[in-house]
Amino acid sequence: MYLLYDLALMIVALVAVPYYFFRGLRQGKIRRGIRERLGFFPGSKLDPVRGEKIIWVHAVSVGETRAAVPLVRELKRQRPDHRLILSNVTETGHAVAQEIPEIDLCLFFPFDFTRVVRRVFQKVRPRMIIIVETEIWPNFVRQAADRGIPVILANGRISDRSYPRYRWIRFLLRPILDRFSAFCMQSELDAERIIGLGAAKERVQVTGNLKFDTKPLELGQTQIEEFKIELRLPKNLQIIVAGSTHAGEEEIILEAYRKLLQEGRNILLMLVPRHPERCRSVSELLASNGISFTLRSRIDRLDRPLRTGEVLLVDTMGEMLRLYATADLVFLGGSLVNIGGHNALEASLMKKPVIFGPCMQNFKEISNLLIQAGGGRQVSREELPEVMAHLLDHPKQRRDMGEKGYSLFQDNVGATAQTLEVIEEIIGKSQWDERTRFIGG
Repeated sequence: MYLLYDLALMIVALVAVPYYFFRGLRQGKIRRGIRERLGFFPGSKLDPVRGEKIIWVHAVSVGETRAAVPLVRELKRQRPDHRLILSNVTETGHAVAQEIPEIDLCLFFPFDFTRVVRRVFQKVRPRMIIIVETEIWPNFVRQAADRGIPVILANGRISDRSYPRYRWIRFLLRPILDRFSAFCMQSELDAERIIGLGAAKERVQVTGNLKFDTKPLELGQTQIEEFKIELRLPKNLQIIVAGSTHAGEEEIILEAYRKLLQEGRNILLMLVPRHPERCRSVSELLASNGISFTLRSRIDRLDRPLRTGEVLLVDTMGEMLRLYATADLVFLGGSLVNIGGHNALEASLMKKPVIFGPCMQNFKEISNLLIQAGGGRQVSREELPEVMAHLLDHPKQRRDMGEKGYSLFQDNVGATAQTLEVIEEIIGKSQWDERTRFIGG
């Protein structure tokens, strides 16, 4: 099975690598970390963990990395004698990971070829691997388990979109899932699904969603006002932040924005594409629609405040919570096109009212909880301008929605503690020896 898997990966790579290479050239962006993904590390790269006891956390991209932060912080507090590695597949996730102070080493996740994974494990020998959400890499999991390294799935979820696909190949998934030491799932439904795919029932626990354990950004009103000044945001304008938007979605948002402006509102739109490299195409869209815009990275060159009807296009990373803090109203992207949505809790964390479209299948539980609590509104494309207008005209309702969304965190905290209990239990049962330590070379 694994030989066939390697051959399939090779065929995919022969097509995908040239495609992404030339697409990167067109976008002026070349994928970084290729040698690292192949298991070749510069001489000093692994120095921070050389000879140390290691826990390896893997989070594919930005959302998973942010979800892992509460767990990473508690791991570091409880296991100060261990070094923490955090790996990512995407460059955006890698950039976020490098800002987490508790992480000792950030790596790009290796390509899942047998020889590549073997090469990586010859150089990095962790005591434990924690995979955040549902990243099932057959060779990586197999070779870790064969070396006696426990593999834990944390914050596990099986989306509506993924589940039918997994069911088609569950006969292939079962032997891979059998090599996991534990599955810490977000909900009862996720637990039922992973068991249905072949996970041993006694290894599956419902521990909750780590995203509810995210700490709010400590921003006082003075700091928010200073940030608004930095962004050239005038006090007399209401700010709409459209976060994590995707292709095909900006057009809908701009259409709603124009309708609101035609009604005479003093508003300003902040557009935050999910992938910063898309800012070039979004810039062209804005220009073709005759909309004046300024890039976040160039805001310091603007010698005046932004004006109503303009757009602040965010081409930077790591500021989402601060951007939400400036908003009067938040729209969550990935929900008007069939992406499956993103984490609406980030806006609620900053006590902001959040609206999203109908395509929230990847975050169905969170979106339903927000709607039930009164902290979020789900709208169709046609309803978007009307709902925005209503909320902009009713400040008390916006404040109430923000408070109700924030209350969800207080009602659902605890996933980190429950996940750590599972981790500590497995560590307690494991027999470590010098072979589980880092060996350079």
